[in-house]
Amino acid sequence: MDSKCKICRRAGEKLFLKGDRCFTPKCAVARKPYPPGVHTRPSRRGLSEFGMQLREKQKLRNLYQIREAQFSNYVHKAMASKGADAADALLQSLALRLDNMVFQAGFAQSRSVARQVVSHGHARVNGRKTTIPSYALRVGDTVTLSDRIWKSAVMKNIEPVLQKYVPPAWIILDGDRKTATISAHPETKDQVSFNTKLIIEYYAR
Repeated sequence: MDSKCKICRRAGEKLFLKGDRCFTPKCAVARKPYPPGVHTRPSRRGLSEFGMQLREKQKLRNLYQIREAQFSNYVHKAMASKGADAADALLQSLALRLDNMVFQAGFAQSRSVARQVVSHGHARVNGRKTTIPSYALRVGDTVTLSDRIWKSAVMKNIEPVLQKYVPPAWIILDGDRKTATISAHPETKDQVSFNTKLIIEYYAR
């Protein structure tokens, strides 16, 4: 089974790491709603406080598919931010990554594909080529992709649905011009499936 599917099964919920496949009956979480390697009834013993914190941390880190060291940096920067809730600051900083923006704008089927698109030099931020997936975007930035990638086979399934795609409220999408602009700070309430406060507590130990 694909390693990404095992990540979702271990988290106990869909993290949508496989793009469109996650919405079909082929989704591993739908077919095998139990952790990988476990074939008996779940233990009645609940998770400890540390266990719950670790689970939430792993869920969010795996959603954005970033390494532990980088994720830890995001958390500690959020904790050090002044005049802002650390949990909200963390979610906003992750949402404003360039690879996430490419995904949320509908330009890629998954975050892993979006990361490849960026690292291969197909992303443009305000018209400037950017190859860093973790590039931090700001309100007002406009993201586009190169003409070359739009002509490739990778995008043949993306372009037809882009006209009807509805992005998050903080993104203004122009399907005709294939541009996506950040109009406001990302809404953290869109990620209610994560208990971000437990994540902050995990790193504050």
